[in-house]
Amino acid sequence: MKKVHLQHWLTSCCFFLIVLGCSSNKDEESQLPFYNQADFTPEWIPIDVANYGEIHSIDAFKLEDQNGNFITNSTLEGKIYVADFFFTLCPGICPKMTTNMTRIQEEFLDDDGIKLVSHSVMPWADSVSVLKAYAEIKGIDNNKWHLLTGPQEAIYNLARQSYFAEKEIGLDKSSDEFLHTENFILVDSKGRIRGVYNGTLALEMTRLITDIKTLKKFG
Repeated sequence: MKKVHLQHWLTSCCFFLIVLGCSSNKDEESQLPFYNQADFTPEWIPIDVANYGEIHSIDAFKLEDQNGNFITNSTLEGKIYVADFFFTLCPGICPKMTTNMTRIQEEFLDDDGIKLVSHSVMPWADSVSVLKAYAEIKGIDNNKWHLLTGPQEAIYNLARQSYFAEKEIGLDKSSDEFLHTENFILVDSKGRIRGVYNGTLALEMTRLITDIKTLKKFG
């Protein structure tokens, strides 16, 4: 009788360890990769490796939002945010992107740890007042979602060299060449790229929402 109980106990222990191991593996696998290159090759980099501190991050910037406030790296420090590039007069993909970004806004409306940042690629037309009017029309929450304008060269360099917004084709372009991209970029609380998504597709927004929740949970 004691032998039967012992076998049952051992079986239960083995089952528990298997479940625990599977759960740990699942948690590990669900962590998001880093993106260090413009070809967006995902890299899973453990915190204990020598080059962990050298992971690519977004360069310092200072741009003005729809409320006339300057938004910088410090403003977003400690926040997870989604970045994209648009212009208010865009008749093509931008309305779809704004609609999809609005979905992200609504999903995390009450979470101050999540921010949205849309950079104008036509800053000579998108003044603070124009962006303010656009925000009001589109139902943009001014505390959640920053529409940014500023010097064209600064925005274009930030987009191409830091966010890899146009992937590899953008690295060698000058600020005289118009910037156009449908990509949404997921950035973690330390300014590192953790995901890229097609901002025109609703299905991609589902993936983005899932990844934001994963990033909040596992980092």
